[in-house]
Amino acid sequence: MIPAFEKKHNVKVVFEGTRSLVNLEKLQKNKGQQYLSVVQMDDPVMILAVREGLLDPITAAKVPNSASLKPGLTHMDSMWVNYLQPWVGIAYNTDKMQPPTSWSDVYDAKYKSRVILPSLQNTEGVMNLFMASFLKTGKSMSEAQKDMDSAFAKMKDMKPNVLMSYTQEGQAYNLLEQGEAYMVCGAISTIALARKAAGAPIELAAPKEGTFSMPSGIALVKGGPMPELAAAYLDMLLSPEIQAKVSAATFALPTNATVPAPAGLASLTVHPVDWANVSENRAAWVARWDRELSL
Repeated sequence: MIPAFEKKHNVKVVFEGTRSLVNLEKLQKNKGQQYLSVVQMDDPVMILAVREGLLDPITAAKVPNSASLKPGLTHMDSMWVNYLQPWVGIAYNTDKMQPPTSWSDVYDAKYKSRVILPSLQNTEGVMNLFMASFLKTGKSMSEAQKDMDSAFAKMKDMKPNVLMSYTQEGQAYNLLEQGEAYMVCGAISTIALARKAAGAPIELAAPKEGTFSMPSGIALVKGGPMPELAAAYLDMLLSPEIQAKVSAATFALPTNATVPAPAGLASLTVHPVDWANVSENRAAWVARWDRELSL
């Protein structure tokens, strides 16, 4: 993407790779004299940036390909969009078990001490809470995301099956590949399928209840230098050609609706996440997780 953009516009792109909260701090400290033109951050952090007036809206006039995005991927009056959808499923060891077809499979007693979960401090961890509430209550996913009493009650049923919870993926996937664990519940496609591509006995299942995508946001910085080039950068990233290449290379779903999903994922339901709700309540959920589950 970057070499193609540099060649097309005869410019040099400087990429500062860091965490979302660090990016937010840069925007906050340089308000009124920004040196960044484009920012990539997780959606919950984007919400904070919008509230502080740090972003410019993304319009079809400035970024024509933004008009082709899937529904639900343009946020807060077009203040940011999602450029990629790494999806979350159940990674499993193909030498140890058949593909899980439902999120409820991880609760089966035959998998005692064979399931690994992401910590609630990891973004993918909160999605296990949403699915637990959904399985227990039968509510719509939008309602289930707000019923944490049901979520924690259901998660307690899984405790005998949990081998460990992780904050860093490396140890979890080593245990999965060695067969000590059979499943990682809440596995990100960009990580699990990269391990598979490297030869590990791993596959990623897309359960029948649907899934979620990781929050991959991109935005224009308000007052940033070279705003026309910034908009052109977004437009190229959202173009069908680049979307097809990037989604294939990262084992993710494209966000441009004109780009086909990877093989086998065309009918995959991706549930929207209320990131404002997550941002507001996550600290309390983490404290409750540590208090009640101690996984």
